Amino acid sequence: MFQRILVPTDGSELSAKAVHTAVQLAQKLGGRVEALSITDPYPYSPLAEAAPIEPQSYLDAMQRLATQRLQAVASVASAAGVPCETTSLEAPQPWRGIVDHASASGADLIVMASHGRKGVSALLLGSETQKVLTHSAVPVLVVR
Repeated sequence: MFQRILVPTDGSELSAKAVHTAVQLAQKLGGRVEALSITDPYPYSPLAEAAPIEPQSYLDAMQRLATQRLQAVASVASAAGVPCETTSLEAPQPWRGIVDHASASGADLIVMASHGRKGVSALLLGSETQKVLTHSAVPVLVVR
């Protein structure tokens, strides 16, 4: 059924709950987990006279952060005996990176966290999870 489970991570505590759920599900179903970390592209600005940080320094810092996040997921999966792949992508819209990668990688399920915002805060802040839910052809399991 769900043999290839994609779990996006931002390194947050809430994201860690989704990671544990994805790993447990993969363990019970004999599946595998793919951890995904989305990084922001360098914020180029034609209006700025000088960049606050050099592009390569920024990209290196983003890659180090993504690697830390992905290693945390790989450690949880390894401890549970679940095969785990890791992928880092650069995307200006994280939800689109998740949806596109899920489709391209052949994921059977996306497991991700939601902050559960309601009302005006949800409207103003938006939700990457909500956007994945509304745009993904791959089933999504939301963990709170």
